[in-house]
Amino acid sequence: MFRGSMVAIITPMTALGAVDEAALEALVAFHLENGTDAIVAVGTTGESATLNYKEHRHVMKRVIELVAGKIPVIAGTGSNSTAEAIEMTEIAMQDGADACLLVTPYYNKPTQEGLYQHYKAIAERVAIPQILYNVPGRTACDLLPETVERLSGISNIVGIKEATGNLERARDIMNRCGDRMDVYSGDDATAMELILVGGKGDISVTANVAPRAMHEMCAAALAGDRETAARINATLEDLHKDLFLEPNPIPVKWALAKMGYGDVQGIRLPLVPLSDAVQPKVLAAMRKAGIECIS
Repeated sequence: MFRGSMVAIITPMTALGAVDEAALEALVAFHLENGTDAIVAVGTTGESATLNYKEHRHVMKRVIELVAGKIPVIAGTGSNSTAEAIEMTEIAMQDGADACLLVTPYYNKPTQEGLYQHYKAIAERVAIPQILYNVPGRTACDLLPETVERLSGISNIVGIKEATGNLERARDIMNRCGDRMDVYSGDDATAMELILVGGKGDISVTANVAPRAMHEMCAAALAGDRETAARINATLEDLHKDLFLEPNPIPVKWALAKMGYGDVQGIRLPLVPLSDAVQPKVLAAMRKAGIECIS
């Protein structure tokens, strides 16, 4: 249903931590101009964990308004409370999102049966297309392939963002689910290979700063053109790695601030701005990818 480079967009902020409305507008325009295939609003990279309810809805709705139907908008609506996830997913559908991205419930460590019932309840209550999101390194909760296979029988669960970086697991899910479930990378470093073995795209951090290159790399991989995809990906490899030298979205928010989108101090506690020691590495990765800084 969704294909290509899907940016997990940051929520740009001022130095005081408020949502930077002008930077958000400029950032969406940047993606529309540079070929991004879809925008994921208020996911992990969008600091969903520290936006309050009012801000969460506002940012989702504002991105939908700014995109104005030109590309799909996928709203991050997951929660470790099933009732809250249902409420946020209903709101996203009302506000015009094309789909929702639902992270596995974090902290409370549900069983596989609990995960199945969680996602089943959301899908049955809200008709919007839904994408599962498995990132056990952050959530301490792993959505196993056999549970994904069970969920693939629910018609409006259309895909999974598999962020483990484990290509064998991705292949397992594809073999189990066939055309009932699209598989997307949630790990930029292995995204090209995942697409080449049958994945449909990448929900990307790197695309925040290199949208055109990520679009072209994903398009080449989707076309089965390994040579072109690998050539483009070679310029991005340091970004894939160095944008995670500190927890996401610390490095990518710093990089975007250097490009003019938000403030270098614009991140919310308990996250803090990128440390001085790491900044030269991120800057070098940006330069290798041909990204210019304005500050």
